[in-house]
Amino acid sequence: MLRFGNRINRIVRFETRIYPMPRFKDDCMNEPKEQYDLPLQPLLSREKSTKAASENISFRVFVATWNVGGKSPDSKLNLDDILQVREESDIYVLGFQEIVPLNAGNVLVIEDNEPAVKWLTLINRSLNKANFVPLRGPRSIGSPGGSLVFPKTSLRKASKALRTENKRKLKTCNCPIGLERKNSKEFCFRCPQSQTNENDISSEDDEDGPNGPSSANSIKYSLVASKQMVGIFLTVWMRKELVQYVSHLRISCVGRGILGCLGNKGCISVSMLFHKTTLCFLCSHLASGEKEGDELRRNSDVIEILRNTQFPRICKTSNSRVPEKILDHDRVIWLGDLNYRIALSYSDTGKLLKEKAWDTLYNNDQLKIEREAGRVFKGWKEGKIYFAPTYKYSLNSDIYAGETVETKSKRRTPAWCDRILWRGSEIYQLSYERKESRFSDHRPVCATFWVSVEAMEDGSKRR
Repeated sequence: MLRFGNRINRIVRFETRIYPMPRFKDDCMNEPKEQYDLPLQPLLSREKSTKAASENISFRVFVATWNVGGKSPDSKLNLDDILQVREESDIYVLGFQEIVPLNAGNVLVIEDNEPAVKWLTLINRSLNKANFVPLRGPRSIGSPGGSLVFPKTSLRKASKALRTENKRKLKTCNCPIGLERKNSKEFCFRCPQSQTNENDISSEDDEDGPNGPSSANSIKYSLVASKQMVGIFLTVWMRKELVQYVSHLRISCVGRGILGCLGNKGCISVSMLFHKTTLCFLCSHLASGEKEGDELRRNSDVIEILRNTQFPRICKTSNSRVPEKILDHDRVIWLGDLNYRIALSYSDTGKLLKEKAWDTLYNNDQLKIEREAGRVFKGWKEGKIYFAPTYKYSLNSDIYAGETVETKSKRRTPAWCDRILWRGSEIYQLSYERKESRFSDHRPVCATFWVSVEAMEDGSKRR
């Protein structure tokens, strides 16, 4: 076993890149008492599968969730630290909540995509810094003196501009229709038709012209999927050389909250087949409130999301192994503002925070209590929390709301609202931490994983 947690700077060689082993930072908490154990084999070598001509390979996956409080970013906001760009990952899954204010105009009238385009632009600048090509639109918006100009364009067009040079749809398929039953599960990795809307993905049918690909040819990371549902926004990026291994891309949205299906709360889910392994990423915003019993509404949201999320059946092969439900995927990562609170009074929580009594606080965390009781997220995992509660802060400060006279009316009991969980085998968490941006009343939460997938055979890996 490979043991993490000490201060030895080890280097692990993986594929053609060298990754440093993660160091756990103190952040605002004490040194971790527990250590992470990772199996040596998936990290240091390719693992041969029991199936013929197949092997398992591992990828570094970065996941982040951030409730941005209805604020639209300006061009000066730098995401480098949040995205940990110095420790590059292969896949980035970024989920936002409240990218627009949750008012009647945004929920009932026309969805405002302008903040989503701004977030895509900022992410693109951080991930593709060396080869950054600014997005352009009919009109551009930016702050005076800022080097970054936000494009005044639709989310669809912005997504299209950030795709890889491979412009075929990620939903396409080259699997023979007449496969025999015994072979269909092994060879069905591309589909001829899809019900996925082209607004939800970063690739379309059109090919590059005779003069070669667009400026996206020089980017390092390609946008694979982006979807907004009112205030929830989920986006997935990959190294552009990995996009060729993605197929069966589908997106499902489930609305929750006071307005139900209109989605002021709810979940966006992205499903895909990556190599021979099915992946599902979910970004949700669950019911708010810190009154006794509000945790049951959050439990109900989780149950309804799992029940109602339905990915369209797009594969023409009768025995397709591509799932239609969340729990049927091989690997699942759930991120978001889950809104679970600490089951203590404001004063008791404040005293424990001053004493840095982290274990006592965590033992009263509603999500921990509900999971251990088997009432929600049964079979899911979450890394041990070694950081301070991420909600609710006074804007542009490190002070929890309510600690001053000016913020008393906005007082909330500090809580770990922002969480990342996972389900499935061959997922190993390397880090779980919060970042210290003062942009909103929530702190962003990030996690890094090694995710092992069953590789495609050499003869079928390219489109």
